Amino acid sequence: MTKHLRRLLAGFTLFLTEFAVTLALGTAGVVAFLALSREVFDQDAATFDAAAFQWTQALLGAQRQNWVEAVTFLASRNFITAIGLVMVGWLLMRRRRWYSLLVPVVALGSITLNLMLKQLYNRPRPLLPLTSASGLSYPSGHAMISASFYGLLIYFAWTRLRRRPALRYTLVVVLSVLIVLIGLTRIYLRVHYATDVLAGIAAGLAWLIIAIPLLQQLEKRVKKQFRQDPQLAEKQPQ
Repeated sequence: MTKHLRRLLAGFTLFLTEFAVTLALGTAGVVAFLALSREVFDQDAATFDAAAFQWTQALLGAQRQNWVEAVTFLASRNFITAIGLVMVGWLLMRRRRWYSLLVPVVALGSITLNLMLKQLYNRPRPLLPLTSASGLSYPSGHAMISASFYGLLIYFAWTRLRRRPALRYTLVVVLSVLIVLIGLTRIYLRVHYATDVLAGIAAGLAWLIIAIPLLQQLEKRVKKQFRQDPQLAEKQPQ
């Protein structure tokens, strides 16, 4: 086995390990949180969701469907997959190996968790949607994926742009507004209830809060192991 292939296999094994551990912990934490949140919303959910449909129509405008669909596309699986691959390639080119691992772990984990949670809660979508949508409703996949993926970009901006405060705060505000807007578009299009969106954002942020510290701890342990074992240090990508 060549040295390059050993490095590739080691990196792939590390990624699978990180993904499995993070997914297991994230599932437990998010399911527990959403179980509690569902109980909170259960009593007045119908009234709250009906009022949210009317409110988003008034806020975004009754004739803004094309603009709304353009915004909601920014959290679609196809778009997130494409932009995620671009980010991974760019980070690898800049030798940001651990940041490049965060992107697929957070994105794939968020998508996987969302599908699992939809099956767990098995809530049908609202009647009379304004655009086509398939699958179950709770929690909102777009809201969950946008909160975790764009939340990760907020984390990157906050940690990497300390010396450029104007750009740092601008990106944080813009990305935060985008997460909220994507959630509102799902309600506006009547493909999700407001409770779906709130739960999706909460679950996405919970997943992000679990994934980032866990991967940071794994990074520290691996680097420590490389320092302690000279043979592993020779195999470490430069």
